[in-house]
Amino acid sequence: MKKIVPANRIGNVQEYYFSVKLKEIAQMNAQGADVINLGIGSPDLPPAKEVTDTLAQEAANPKAHGYQPYVGIPELRNAWAQWYRRWYNVELDPANEVLPLIGSKEGIMHISMAFINEGDAVLVPNPGYPTYSSVSKLVGAKIISYDLSAENGWQPDFEALEARHAAGEIDLGAVKLMWCNYPNMPTGANGSVELFEKLVAFGKKYGIIICHDNPYSFILNDNPLSIMSVEGAKDICIELNSMSKSHNMPGWRIGMVASNRQFIEWILRVKSNMDSGMFRPMQLAAVKALEAPQSWYREMNKVYQARKDLARAILEKVGAEVAPEQVGLFLWGKVAGRGVDICDDVLYKAKVFITPGFIFGSNGENYIRISLCANEQTLAGALERINREL
Repeated sequence: MKKIVPANRIGNVQEYYFSVKLKEIAQMNAQGADVINLGIGSPDLPPAKEVTDTLAQEAANPKAHGYQPYVGIPELRNAWAQWYRRWYNVELDPANEVLPLIGSKEGIMHISMAFINEGDAVLVPNPGYPTYSSVSKLVGAKIISYDLSAENGWQPDFEALEARHAAGEIDLGAVKLMWCNYPNMPTGANGSVELFEKLVAFGKKYGIIICHDNPYSFILNDNPLSIMSVEGAKDICIELNSMSKSHNMPGWRIGMVASNRQFIEWILRVKSNMDSGMFRPMQLAAVKALEAPQSWYREMNKVYQARKDLARAILEKVGAEVAPEQVGLFLWGKVAGRGVDICDDVLYKAKVFITPGFIFGSNGENYIRISLCANEQTLAGALERINREL
């Protein structure tokens, strides 16, 4: 029999780090370890009661179970547009500038397939969300890593990129997309209007589509921003957003992409060949979630602030320095040494799993990260174990 081999693209990507590590943790737990997992950013809080009530009520409708439009139901597109107007002061046409997605992670693939030809260059942050690199590899892109550093506020150094271009090290004219993410994951650095203006100007100067991934803007952040609020952003930018973090709905897989009409139409060509629409009751429940008052976000952030205080104590106990102004769903700390060594030490001695920064890129090697998706009792228990065992 002829030997079966996978596609070449599979050889360019590895199994997701968390997938591998969770298998190891499951094996440890099967042997009685009872590992406390502080690694995964999956919100443990529920959505608002009105959201789950709407889901249940609509799912009971016998006519609710058919295929739905590839572009999402009008009610959901309108709700996303109203949400952007209310919180970001951004006007989006719900008919053709908003596209609901089955999770924004899938949107990274849709965008890449819509715009990237094999050999096109893509700017990817280091450190950054690993999916930007893995999806770029899957579509055959040439990855150009750009550095983020604490000294530069974890923001792109545009002068350094242009210096590399001038020296012939990279060709910015060959770059098709630039991935960015503020509030930033994993570093917790916040965005600003000034930063977004620089990104828009950079994209227009070199004809680079700026892809801004924006799922964390409501977590521990008093000033949520969208890159689409910058004048001219819609011409060159694509923004992804998600209900996973902001509305405690990670397993629902509901996100969206916003951009100009032409970009959305091209992305839809890919999306419409990859799924058959989203369950209508989920879409109607998402509409209800997007109507949440400011008090709902405020109460959620009170919980996260208490968790952040405990997470900071854990990081400092293992020797990490923690910048206090971080926002988002994680806490990022610098260590004196390799983060992976400290994480393994904590895992095998105290049975607590925290994330090594190297998985987000080489610039994260001396960092570790804790998720705030564990309750105060769990975080306090982790701190007690670490105090006792290390």
